[in-house]
Amino acid sequence: MRIWQVDFYRRPQPNAAGQVLWDLLVCDCEAFPMASRDRSFQYEASCLQSEANSSWVASQLQLAANGQLPDIIQVFRPQSLGLIEQAGRSLGINVEPTRRTFALKQWLQEKQYPITLDKPPPLPLPPNLWGQQWRFAALSAGNLIKAFAELPIPILMMPEFLWPINLGLASTVSVPGVIIYGERQSMRLARWLQQLRPVAINYIAGTPHGLILEAGLVDRWIITTFEDPEVAAAAEVFEQRKQQSHGLHFLLVQPDDSGITYSGFWLLQAE
Repeated sequence: MRIWQVDFYRRPQPNAAGQVLWDLLVCDCEAFPMASRDRSFQYEASCLQSEANSSWVASQLQLAANGQLPDIIQVFRPQSLGLIEQAGRSLGINVEPTRRTFALKQWLQEKQYPITLDKPPPLPLPPNLWGQQWRFAALSAGNLIKAFAELPIPILMMPEFLWPINLGLASTVSVPGVIIYGERQSMRLARWLQQLRPVAINYIAGTPHGLILEAGLVDRWIITTFEDPEVAAAAEVFEQRKQQSHGLHFLLVQPDDSGITYSGFWLLQAE
């Protein structure tokens, strides 16, 4: 499968004539997004702001492809997504919004191009979807994949690049997670979360304390808030374990704690 990572954004500074330019950057990437290697393919082009549209992007992608269009284009910048999606549709290419465009972001950093995105304040989860209970949990890295890979879970997101063995984790490392018991809303909650495209869960200390779900390209959601010092202590352990597991953690949604029925499971990792 051929995967490209693409950015199309206004250049930070105008040219010598004072004109605003837009830069298109295209590069290939590893099947394992966090693999470290030199980019084997790069393409870049620029246009005046008046020419910055999906037709121009599509024509440049065709030039870059030289007859071999990619199967997937990955985009991390919300401001780029709409135009690139339109260009992708015209060329029959699937466009995937994702924060994990490591090869492209490395290139942008080398070019001293801005990649920091403004993030909106976190929003509360819809109250009609939120489960009645939740808790922290942990599984050993050696058991994490086999514990869920063969279960009949309707929504199961376990990308291979996030498997503990591919992150170089020892089998004894504890991988932390959050379990939500959704009761009758469990499946609805899992489907809603899947639409958000979960990325990571972070503990934010404060008054009150809270768990924040990072999702999509820049979205943030308040999973829950709490003031109990014992829960806060457990949240600190959750963060400590994340550091020890290279940021790997999980989110599990199930109706109850019977261990019979599951609704959704996601492997997560912060950028």
